[in-house]
Parts: sequence; C-alpha cells; structure tokens
Amino acid sequence: MTLGILVVDDEPDIEDLFRQRFRAELRTGQLALHFASSAEQALECLASGLQPEAVLVLSDINMPGMSGLDLLERLRSELPTVPVVMVTAYGDTENRQRALEIGATDLVTKPVDFAALKKLVNSVIARKTAA
Repeated sequence: MTLGILVVDDEPDIEDLFRQRFRAELRTGQLALHFASSAEQALECLASGLQPEAVLVLSDINMPGMSGLDLLERLRSELPTVPVVMVTAYGDTENRQRALEIGATDLVTKPVDFAALKKLVNSVIARKTAA
C-alpha cells in the first residue's frame, strides 16, 4: 500500500530535498509525496482528491498569505483525522504551544533532521493505519 504525504512549503527547493531524502521509500512505492507551495494550494489539492490520498500533512508555519497555523486550523475543522506535523525555522515555544493547542501532531524545526523525521512519519502512519 502506498501512503500519501502532502508537503506544504513556499521554499522552491523543498520538493527536490524531500524527494532526495525519501528516495528509497518513493522507489519501493511505500510513499508518494505531494507538494503545495502555499496553504491555499494545499487546501485545493486536498479538496480535489490526491491519489494516493494524503494520510499525513507536513506544513511549514511561516508562509506568505495563509500561514501554516491557519492551514492547521482549517484542516482540524475539515479533515480532523489527518495528522499534521508543523515544520518551522522558528522553534520558539509560542509557535510550538499554539500549533499543539490547535491540534498539530508534532512540530519539527529546520534544518530538518531527516532520520528523525522518517521515524516520526513512520510512527504517525503506523498509528493512522492501526486506527
């Protein structure tokens, strides 16, 4: 079974970085990565029905337009069962606290430790598929 992850980040090199770091999982068909460069685009992608369906959203917090925290609020009301991990360059306690209060599954700081992120992704997906 291929599991979909939607990565939301306005940085243009994020797609290449994630494809490189998850190369083995993509090659074996374990994961499919979807990308959105804004929160608004992420909502459009989710509404149009990604294939495979996104079972996890990884979203940057600081983006132009709608922030990742605003996106998280929308996802909690519209797709409450989809886990959301917030990714930010600002690991301050205020962003962490607000993200967790809104309903983030976890918060990861940049630069991303991809070994730790893979463990987190695997544990979130395991919980999601066991439910």
